[in-house]
Amino acid sequence: MLKVSSGSNPGATAGTIANGIRERGETQMQVIGPRAVNQAVKAIAIARGYLAASGVDLYFTPSFSSVLIEGQEKTAIHFTVRTRHPMIGSTVEPF
Repeated sequence: MLKVSSGSNPGATAGTIANGIRERGETQMQVIGPRAVNQAVKAIAIARGYLAASGVDLYFTPSFSSVLIEGQEKTAIHFTVRTRHPMIGSTVEPF
């Protein structure tokens, strides 16, 4: 689970997303707050560019989850990032 904050670097996060896609076929992200959502969506857009040269297209599905932080329950947004089509030479199937 990749945790993205408001201070996360979108370029570095995009590299982590792209590596997760290459290795596992998907990446899970968790964000809390509007600025963190902004950084996560920017990172997904950048990762899409990184993988486009390989013929890979990405999409993401958002959902809500509850997390416990310092004894307080907070609502997080969970992004699942997946490939739209199977990757060439990959044994990982798209969802």
